[in-house]
Amino acid sequence: MKKTKGFTLVELVIVIVIVGILSIVAVPIYRGYTRKAMASEGKSLLGSIQTSEKIYYAEYGNFYTITGSTAYNPLLDVDARANKYFTAYSVTSTTPSDEFGATTVGMGGASGITLSLSARSAGQVTTLETI
Repeated sequence: MKKTKGFTLVELVIVIVIVGILSIVAVPIYRGYTRKAMASEGKSLLGSIQTSEKIYYAEYGNFYTITGSTAYNPLLDVDARANKYFTAYSVTSTTPSDEFGATTVGMGGASGITLSLSARSAGQVTTLETI
């Protein structure tokens, strides 16, 4: 009797089922990691804004406010034009100006990600992220 080589149909179906189960588990985890990686660009932008606001506060005694959303502000020297996902930001401050807030919203693949930062002149910093 001649022995045939190869896989049986049952073996092939089992392999396809196993690969399908692994992909069902792996794809959502991968998407979560990529969204967190995209959010790190926004966190870096907020860190730059925080540093610039601290310098501005040290020089002028109050925080700077940007009305509306901008990609670049020469006074704060924070440029988001080269970013891929977080290309605009806004900054608000309270009166008296001892607290400021900065917000950036993701674009493109990072849509739906919103990052906010709130800081006081005394040094307390609060960050809020919606991923």
